Amino acid sequence: MEIIKIVILSISGLLLIYGGISRISSPVKTYMKNSGIKIENEVNNLSEARGVSSVMALGGVIILLGIFIPQLTITSFVVAILILLGFAIGRILSVIVDGKPNKLLIQGIFSEIVLGLTNVFCLVNILF
Repeated sequence: MEIIKIVILSISGLLLIYGGISRISSPVKTYMKNSGIKIENEVNNLSEARGVSSVMALGGVIILLGIFIPQLTITSFVVAILILLGFAIGRILSVIVDGKPNKLLIQGIFSEIVLGLTNVFCLVNILF
């Protein structure tokens, strides 16, 4: 089970770091490429995009630290669950309220749910 925990934390952390850094460094290009979202090159939009992206990247760092620092493992799973399932819940709410988004965003919902639930599984396994 230890290897599975390491793999899940690694995938979760690296994906969030990669996604966060990509969006921090080039939000207009990255949003268009990864999700088909066109954000205007306007200071307020860029600030919001970079703010959320930094939370993603730093959350990824905390998640990875749980691999190397045993005292942070539970915290790492909790952070992964909050970020991944938080995004998924928000996107599902948006589907209900706003309508169906493009295919890339739908794929994102499913990957966030799957990865979020695997983190829940690992956390439950640690606690019980």
